[in-house]
Amino acid sequence: MSKQIIVSNEGLNKLQSELEHLKTVKRKEVAQAIQKARSFGDLSENSEYDEAKNEQAEIEGKIAHLEETLKYAIVLDDKDLGTDKVSIGNKVTVHSIDNDEDTVFKIVSSTEADPMNFCISDESPLGKALVGQKIGDSINVETPSGITKYTIAAISK
Repeated sequence: MSKQIIVSNEGLNKLQSELEHLKTVKRKEVAQAIQKARSFGDLSENSEYDEAKNEQAEIEGKIAHLEETLKYAIVLDDKDLGTDKVSIGNKVTVHSIDNDEDTVFKIVSSTEADPMNFCISDESPLGKALVGQKIGDSINVETPSGITKYTIAAISK
């Protein structure tokens, strides 16, 4: 991963908190689970030991991924954010031509994406279609249910 990752201050804090939790809490929990499993004897047939070692590997993988992500993270400064065209950090009001409804999405990086709360990644099909567009532009987005047509109604910070 040598790609710059744009994150908000909130997103950066969340990533740092998750990394700290994994390093200080989860590592200790897994170490204790491994120690407990070792006390059960024969490691070759010890499923608790195998589970704990697998969890340890998973946690270490997450830690490495978060450290790599933070290494390339660039914090988005709201004062540098424009509203003339859609970019990461913007809130975009789109009007669905198909069902005549407006929806507000926030464009974020993939590390902060939360579609259930209308925070969509710039790498998602809708995010890709929106980035670089201006108010009044129309886009077509391929969705599982077919092509959906939107018009960009507003762009804000």
